Amino acid sequence: MDSKLQDFADIAIKYASKSEIQYCDVRAEQLKRESVLLENNQIEHVRTGEDKGIGIRILKDNIWRFCSITNPQSFDQIKDAMDNSIRNTKHHGKNENISLYPNTVNKNKIHYPVLKKPELEDIIKIGLECNKIISGVEKIIKSSVNPSYTVNSKYFVNSEGSEILQNFTDTIVEMIATSHGSGITQSINITEGGRGGIEQIIADEKIFRSAKEIASKAAELTNAKPVKEEKSTIIMNPDFVSLLTHEILGHPSEGDRVLGKEMAWAGGAWWKGKIGEKIGSEMLNVFDDPTIEESLGWYYFDDEGVETRKTTLVENGILKNHMQSRETAQTFNVAPTGNMRATNYRFMPLIRMACTCIESGDWNVDEMIKEVKHGYLVSNMKIPSIDMKRYNWNISCQYAQKIENGEITDLLRDVIVMGTAPEFFASINACGDDFTVRPITNCGKGDPMQSMIMGNGGPTIRGTATVKSVN
Repeated sequence: MDSKLQDFADIAIKYASKSEIQYCDVRAEQLKRESVLLENNQIEHVRTGEDKGIGIRILKDNIWRFCSITNPQSFDQIKDAMDNSIRNTKHHGKNENISLYPNTVNKNKIHYPVLKKPELEDIIKIGLECNKIISGVEKIIKSSVNPSYTVNSKYFVNSEGSEILQNFTDTIVEMIATSHGSGITQSINITEGGRGGIEQIIADEKIFRSAKEIASKAAELTNAKPVKEEKSTIIMNPDFVSLLTHEILGHPSEGDRVLGKEMAWAGGAWWKGKIGEKIGSEMLNVFDDPTIEESLGWYYFDDEGVETRKTTLVENGILKNHMQSRETAQTFNVAPTGNMRATNYRFMPLIRMACTCIESGDWNVDEMIKEVKHGYLVSNMKIPSIDMKRYNWNISCQYAQKIENGEITDLLRDVIVMGTAPEFFASINACGDDFTVRPITNCGKGDPMQSMIMGNGGPTIRGTATVKSVN
């Protein structure tokens, strides 16, 4: 962390404390990012960038104000922005009383482990190798590989005395294999990576195996069949489950959505007011856990300085809790969960998932399939479409396979899975022992829109939903 930037954050807190505020926090952040896009064994572009600045959140007269300054050169710049923010509270109408759940004063410096420091040269080499693997498969007409890494430093300080520095690196590769044959074009994509260095993508040659798998499956899909619409037994693999968990379990668990504070642009939650009620089968257990190491949702303190912990959201089908900020925690009369995060210093923090997952069960996946007389195995996330309250949902998968008499048979393409949240949750009758966390790199929320990275996951699960193909 730039020492001058950190000093500015400390001075800003001292200045705010003289202005009869209720509360203030400051995030000083800097990052370095390098990425490369490779298509069909050619480097399309290399991008490098650095960014640093300060974001200041002020609560005064029960009104939140926020300002940010990119690469400040003097404290006068910061002071002017803060003065304007405080002055503008006079033009705000009456507001409800805002109080924050008490929080421990935390002082900590955390350096997240990086076993092999990423360099641009490294990610180009890995990208070229993955591109070669994908394009070497018959029927592949386009291979696209986008490796990147970001080195982050974040310093948090607030008017209550917390001082927290967190330094971390994220390494990610996104890949797409596009095939053509029999007059049909298909594509399969995957994202690999996590919080850490190059080891996050090359351990056990994970990234190279993924490149081969997506290329092979994309090629096979040119001979796949569409599916006829029907309601049936559906087995979902962990990658598909991670998006389903994200959309219909994670987002409606965010306390601000439950309170209706995001209805205008992002929706609410169908289970508002249902804490303590049964919302799914006894097989359904859901949690959010920022302490899962190496996931993209791993962090020790959120952007309010709250120390993170695992939060049980659903237990044996009973809705237990939501994700809470210090403000919403006070409303619900529960402890904050450590889920307030902003994309960077330019934005106010919002309640965001860290690593929301369905808990693993004890089912062997092969046994789960053998029990199905007629049904479908759906694999890998694609595109979601969910209503405002996360009640009605449909999510497309990258491919599916028919199950007949306990055996996997036909490969199916262009498949969408549809259901309603309460009916589907109630139908879950098996959870596998193959729990997996997947990286999510583009979750949007807020106005202005913030894109966030996180983890989501779960095991293979079995339930009832409707499938159909859309060409």
